[in-house]
Amino acid sequence: MTTAAVTEHARVAVLMCTYNGEKYLSQQLESMRAQTHSNWTLHVSDDGSKDGSLAILRAFAASFDDNRVQVYEGPRQGFSRNFFSLIARAEIQADCYAFCDQDDEWDTGKLARATQALGGLQAGLPGLYGTSSELIRASGDRIGRSRIFHKKPGFANALVQNMTTGNTMVLNHAAVDLMRRAGTDVEVSAHDWWAYLLITGNGGTMIYDPYPTIRYRQHGSNLYGENISLRAKWARVSKLFKGDFKTWNALNVAALRKCAHMLTQQSLHRLDMFDRARRASLLSRPVYLLRSGVYRQTWDGQLALIIATFAKRI
Repeated sequence: MTTAAVTEHARVAVLMCTYNGEKYLSQQLESMRAQTHSNWTLHVSDDGSKDGSLAILRAFAASFDDNRVQVYEGPRQGFSRNFFSLIARAEIQADCYAFCDQDDEWDTGKLARATQALGGLQAGLPGLYGTSSELIRASGDRIGRSRIFHKKPGFANALVQNMTTGNTMVLNHAAVDLMRRAGTDVEVSAHDWWAYLLITGNGGTMIYDPYPTIRYRQHGSNLYGENISLRAKWARVSKLFKGDFKTWNALNVAALRKCAHMLTQQSLHRLDMFDRARRASLLSRPVYLLRSGVYRQTWDGQLALIIATFAKRI
């Protein structure tokens, strides 16, 4: 594909993963149909749904006369591997690529805002766009908003935090090309966190938009839910001290080491200092953490990071 400026006419490939999602899938698809930016195609990887998901997708595809919906058989290895399988498909070519879950609802201007933001980047520079979310119950009733972040996005933040959920993310072609060259069989904690790490580590740009471009449905079967209640915050702290955060970091660091040739010198230095902070003695850990420059977006998140460093849980 020849490099093209991302404009309001940009081609957007929506990458959706489904698995037994019939309960909310139609709402998500209709919010896609309602987009003010209409130049999109939908690519769905279904991980072996046993419900009516495939029938809903076929009906949605039949409602268009331009063959814009394609459905593939997923790898059946979990949601993250399913998304990587879509990224790996070289036949999917576009100016921008939007990750899409099966149970949310999009703001009608989501793709328009993303393509406009990414269109302002230098040609060939990997770019990632992500936003806040409006949180809704399974019924569709509003709960509230995800936290708004104010610190600048970047690799120093990405090393210890995925600041936006994948269902808000849109990547430009240079970013997806970078992910394909890095290899889509990579073992990492999640596809969206990996995108943030690799793109910013390569010197690309993450654009954070505080405007909520999705209605993020909170229900019993979604894998990652809201992040504002005391219960949700306690769950994250519990994961940290149970060792989940340390395990995720170990996977991410190992994957970044394998892609060291794709990182900037500054990113390599940050990675090295952060990795030393993870492995060093008690007194040396905070020194290396400080040298790495890593940070989380909120004061309580930063405090948790410092405590986890002393507890050797990073």
